[in-house]
Amino acid sequence: MTVRRAWLAHVPAQRTAPENGGIIPMSLRTVHFVMPGGVDDPAAPSGGNAYDRRVCLDLPGFGWQADRLPVPGDWPRPDATDREALARTLRELPDDTVVLLDGLVACAAPEVVVPEAERLRLAVLVHLPLGDETGLDPAVAADLDTRERAVLRAVPAVIATSDWAVRRLVSHHGLAPERVHLAAPGADIAPLAPGTDGVSHLVCVAAVTPRKGQHRLVEALAAVRDLPWTCDLVGGLGHDPGYVAHLRTLIERHGLADRLRLTGPRSGADLDASYAAADLMVLTSYAETYGMAVTEALARGIPVLATDVGGLPEAVGRAPDGGVPGILVPPEDPAALAAELRGWFGEADVRRRLKAAARGRRAALDGWATTARSLAGVLGRLPETPRRAA
Repeated sequence: MTVRRAWLAHVPAQRTAPENGGIIPMSLRTVHFVMPGGVDDPAAPSGGNAYDRRVCLDLPGFGWQADRLPVPGDWPRPDATDREALARTLRELPDDTVVLLDGLVACAAPEVVVPEAERLRLAVLVHLPLGDETGLDPAVAADLDTRERAVLRAVPAVIATSDWAVRRLVSHHGLAPERVHLAAPGADIAPLAPGTDGVSHLVCVAAVTPRKGQHRLVEALAAVRDLPWTCDLVGGLGHDPGYVAHLRTLIERHGLADRLRLTGPRSGADLDASYAAADLMVLTSYAETYGMAVTEALARGIPVLATDVGGLPEAVGRAPDGGVPGILVPPEDPAALAAELRGWFGEADVRRRLKAAARGRRAALDGWATTARSLAGVLGRLPETPRRAA
């Protein structure tokens, strides 16, 4: 299978702007970007929302102006009102309009999106296959999976955020490989994190949900309670209140309340401060298409301990000298996680090696301009005229 990448060659002609020494497009085309209504909600941050917001800023540098179209609703489980809001949004766009849809919205409503593929030039950006969310009732997961397949088979272009996700979508939904494209998240290089004491303060940046597996982290930390660690779980608490309550109970049961904090969501300077205090980033997800929190940590030179799932190995990556800036453990294995934590605390050479690799990886991370360039290439190759119903 060949993964098609979108390159700068597909960007419209450019001209030099002498007044600022830069390069700007001669003219901007417009892509209408349909995204979840809560994309800007600071109480519910997510990697997908951050990706959507950021690429809108960078696309103009590659010939595309993004017209943001947030659609309110409980995505990906919309009710009739939510579906009508999406239908109205798409219905108001002229024929042959270029539209990029966040998969959280598009893949939940094939009855709305599939007919519009006959008159609009559609691309769907999949941050996470809908059926991969952990904790869903099997019947609900199967229904979401079916809905997603119908949408992705109907549109001319699908965009995924890792090589793993490209392969997953092609094989799982039977998509033609040439229609599935890669646009991996970028990273903004930040100042090196000073940490706390170089070893003991852990941070996990992830929404508190079953898919992120924070209960496994609690179990692993309980097994190494003799070590002098502290840990902040930074992430939204409103996605699954039942799971949050379970996690709090588990923390209390293990007597870890004075060392393990659920901080709630953080952004901006507060999130920067959380990373700055971190000696080690820990992520225990059951499923990730990429793992932007991993590259956010590496962009500050923070080593990573994560589960070996989905696109996380790609996010961890390697430094230019081949060094690996993190440790990957099998999913569903808190004992393996605890063993690696003991190694982190007990072996200074391990810490030095991981920190050196993290700094090397930091310098080699792709920026968001690379992401925007890839998206621009996909948009530029959409068929000029959608297929029409016979």
